[in-house]
Amino acid sequence: MTALDAARAWLEQDPDAATRAELEALIAAGGEPLEERFATRLQFGTAGLRGELGAGPTRMNRVLVTQAAAGLAAYLLSKDPSPSIVIGYDGRRNSEVFARDTATIMAGAGVTTTLLPRHLPTPVLAFAVRHLDTSAGVMVTASHNPANDNGYKVYLGKDDHGSQIVPPADGHIAAAIEKIAAGSISDLPRSTDFIVADDSVLHEYVRATAALAEVSTGSTGGALNFVYSAMHGVGWETARAVFAAAGFGEPHVVTEQIEPDAAFPTVAFPNPEEPGAMDLTFARAAEVGADLAIVNDPDADRLAVAVPSRDGTWRRLTGNETGYLLGWRAAERADADGVLAASIVSSPALRAVAQEYRLQYEDTLTGFKWISRVPGLAYGYEEALGYLVDPEIVRDKDGISAAVDFLSLASQLKAQGKTIDDHLDDFADRFGAFASGQISLRFDDLSLIGAAMGRLRANPPAHVGTIAVEQIDDFIEGFAQYPAGDILRLHLVGGARVIVRPSGTEPKLKVYIDASSDSGTAAERRAAAEAVVAELDAGMRELLA
Repeated sequence: MTALDAARAWLEQDPDAATRAELEALIAAGGEPLEERFATRLQFGTAGLRGELGAGPTRMNRVLVTQAAAGLAAYLLSKDPSPSIVIGYDGRRNSEVFARDTATIMAGAGVTTTLLPRHLPTPVLAFAVRHLDTSAGVMVTASHNPANDNGYKVYLGKDDHGSQIVPPADGHIAAAIEKIAAGSISDLPRSTDFIVADDSVLHEYVRATAALAEVSTGSTGGALNFVYSAMHGVGWETARAVFAAAGFGEPHVVTEQIEPDAAFPTVAFPNPEEPGAMDLTFARAAEVGADLAIVNDPDADRLAVAVPSRDGTWRRLTGNETGYLLGWRAAERADADGVLAASIVSSPALRAVAQEYRLQYEDTLTGFKWISRVPGLAYGYEEALGYLVDPEIVRDKDGISAAVDFLSLASQLKAQGKTIDDHLDDFADRFGAFASGQISLRFDDLSLIGAAMGRLRANPPAHVGTIAVEQIDDFIEGFAQYPAGDILRLHLVGGARVIVRPSGTEPKLKVYIDASSDSGTAAERRAAAEAVVAELDAGMRELLA
């Protein structure tokens, strides 16, 4: 079938006026843009679907989502004669439309279907899968991707305990979607016989999450003074209720970012890790003299924490700093058989904590689909601002429960007359100082990412900067206990580490750098580790130039 024939067949089944008009214009113009739209399709994988909104199978749209919903329904029916699903959505463009399309397809296929009542955070949907004991869950979100993206994240319930999909389930679902895509979505049965949930699921999530809090006050403490930003996402309603129920009261807010806005007008990218994304938060925190600031990404499954430095400026804690401080808390409350886990690109600091507390530690591949499945998990994190502080509530990263746990830490420190920076010094004194760095290279041409990985494999470096490489682990065909992945891990003399991999959700090549030191004072340890990270950063940029 030619691209033109495929485009005409797609147009016949497209129910959306905007994408129909876009496709009609592409058909009229012909040429390479039309060929590009129909050369392939967005692939369903362990991250579900995620991509730019637009017409055709290489974009996120109602036809593609309907095909995905019907394929997922077929998969669920093949596993369970009476399957059920709960569906959530965020505030992005078309999120509610995609969620309602999914609900009508699921109900039409005979799947018992519940739709959450309005746009809500991803953690509420992940919680609902377990709370309602459904076979599966779908969250329509592109998390922290650019404004014109959307996505489709799938969770499995029952024996999978509400975790995201992993192989082989993703492959089976993808195969079912391909069968649906061979026909027309116009022929699929639909039904509006689905349940629109009331607020009871949300209220139970708020209750369970608030119960994690430990609020402290003392003669030097008083109430915690903090700032909150939703970064134009859907976190505020839920976070506000949780903070109140937990006893933290009402935070100051970043007014410009507090309500959902699919255009994300104040940020270039709605990701707290991006330069400039938290500038308004820093300004608001300085204005009110806050103890700290809390930022959720647009679907509130990630947490960024900002603190005042000793020189009076504000800075965002790295994902690793937040991760290992929360991991220290988790170790203190864990049972003897509790397991701490982190992705392989996260700081080795959590392993040091586990060793100190004689707890088991597990590395996983990147993604909470792997972390959440670690047997006996007490706590897990990944450096990209994702934290799982209570696996009994949600089996996924949760920026709201993580905020409660971090606010509890800050509250306890304030009651003792201490700051987060003081606590970081205490960590360095006890476990060693761990420094991390990251290089993130964005590409418009995805083939350049593969080419860069190919060059590193073809010409493995003997040194990064002046530091010798001792060993290189290549995960391309699987390594040790890990399944196959496009990952290179460099071990360097002195114990430092560099990991290179393509991003799983964005068109980026990512480099993760870690070093540590346990010699001297906390400040000396930190300076030594940071010096190694700086040299490795410069060396990797030169290698990838």
